[in-house]
Amino acid sequence: METVETDVLVVGSGPAGAATALALSTYGVPNVMVTRYGSLADTPRAHITNQRTMEVLRDLGVEDQVTALATPQPLMGNTVFCTSLAGEELGRLRSWGNDPLVQAGHELASPSRMCDMPQHLMEPVLVNAAVSRGTALRFHTEYLSHEQSDDAVTALVEDRLRGDTYRVRARYLVGADGGRSRVVENAGLPTVGRMGVAGSLNIVFEADLTHLTAHRPSTLYWVLAPGATVGGIGAGLVRCVRPWTEWMVVWGYGLDAGPPDLTEEFARSVVHRLLGDETIPVRITSTSAWTVNHLYAESYADRRVLCAGDAVHRHPPSNGLGSNTSVQDAYNLAWKLKLVLDGTAAPALLDTYSAERAPVGRQTVERANRSIGETAPVFEALDLLSTSDPEQMWRNVDARKDATPEGAKQRQRLREAIAAKVYEFNAHGVEMNQRYVSDAVVPDGTPDPGFDRDPELHHQPTTHPGAKLPHAWVVRGRERLSTLDLGGHGRFTLFTGIGGGRWEEAAAAVRQELGVELATVSIGPGQEYEDPYGDWARLREIGDCGALLVRPDNHIGFRHPEVSPQAGELLLGALRKILGHG
Repeated sequence: METVETDVLVVGSGPAGAATALALSTYGVPNVMVTRYGSLADTPRAHITNQRTMEVLRDLGVEDQVTALATPQPLMGNTVFCTSLAGEELGRLRSWGNDPLVQAGHELASPSRMCDMPQHLMEPVLVNAAVSRGTALRFHTEYLSHEQSDDAVTALVEDRLRGDTYRVRARYLVGADGGRSRVVENAGLPTVGRMGVAGSLNIVFEADLTHLTAHRPSTLYWVLAPGATVGGIGAGLVRCVRPWTEWMVVWGYGLDAGPPDLTEEFARSVVHRLLGDETIPVRITSTSAWTVNHLYAESYADRRVLCAGDAVHRHPPSNGLGSNTSVQDAYNLAWKLKLVLDGTAAPALLDTYSAERAPVGRQTVERANRSIGETAPVFEALDLLSTSDPEQMWRNVDARKDATPEGAKQRQRLREAIAAKVYEFNAHGVEMNQRYVSDAVVPDGTPDPGFDRDPELHHQPTTHPGAKLPHAWVVRGRERLSTLDLGGHGRFTLFTGIGGGRWEEAAAAVRQELGVELATVSIGPGQEYEDPYGDWARLREIGDCGALLVRPDNHIGFRHPEVSPQAGELLLGALRKILGHG
């Protein structure tokens, strides 16, 4: 039987698999990516792309390609609640950083802007870049099983075109094969929760809805109508894929009854029901049934098999966290694989992947499912759950217009219920506040600073070990760069400033002793990089001559407030700990 050999076998070409392959190839790690399908995603699926993911794509060199194809942030943000697109509007919520009070937080948090990048456009960007940098991609290739030894993992795969099987022998296998992951099942990873919580339908269609949407641009238009609370994701949804002519409807179904027969006639009837105008020409392009899941893996790894993406966190699309969490799993894992494979780090470094990412996956699953339940108060405010009679429902909706004390109370309840959906549509903290705790982070003896405001809604930057490096604009001559641009690139970076020469000398010595790629950055007046706005000085939480050791994923690995006579020993000890050498 034929055997293909590589360093890393990536199973799956979705956001997690494609991002893993891209990062590995960017770092020079040989890898093979296999997918059972004959093409990349052909439907929109995931789409919200948050700032942290855009930062990852920025570091991997594809941010500009994504930005060029995506719907920009200003066109995403009038989340509309209505009886149908052509019907009555019930309210709007400024979303995805478009509220003026939230927008400033987005500008301060990152050099990158969030956007709407449908999966069928995102995957080609990631995969094409991965292949151009060295990934060997095999379509029509289905993973069947694997076996592990002390020094390798051997997967059995089937060529679905030829019908034969062959082996791929790799030093590590990354299971990124989605919500029905065979890799997770074969690896026996422990999971919590259950699949199939509710049923949903996706109907992708083409229609010119400019007259209904361009004046209130949004990614999401929520339809509160009879039947909208059955299954699904909390309400009927008309989602913009490409302004304002490509769309997707999401509608629920009862699991007990099973999915309906998705004929074109049925699909068109659902679309027209949510549009509220049967005269609008509609072309159905695809239909599919799926289930809302509430399941996460407690561990992401079994020895040489490591899993990522929907394989280990399965949840509804609420909050737009799925593909973002997947890409960020990949970014956390790839640099660790690279350093273990080239001998710089001990295999123990890979243990920190589960320790750091599993809590994020759990938070994602819990938050997304909670957001579905938080739609119910909108229905309750309109008194739509007290009757199953459609005519009575519409009378209850109309009651909000009454010039009565009861009408005033209903209007107030509705405003409050819509405003509370901020936890789904403006959860900036959920997107940006990851603070890792693992053996790849060296504590500095200070307590976690916590959060001054709601940690789900607001990002709070810090240089506390384990947190993401704060973004600040600095300059080098006429060039403006983010502090995040100075880190990353698959290597460690030591940040210091005026008086930090001892740290730079220590970095040179450690670089030679450990053979690790370690860049140095000095920020301050007269240094290579200057801090003209004083933003870095306010964010760094150390003195001018202190040090921050930033990992390849731009998370803080070690921090020291001032210069130290033992700088060399401290830095060497920190890096040895992070690399798993003790």
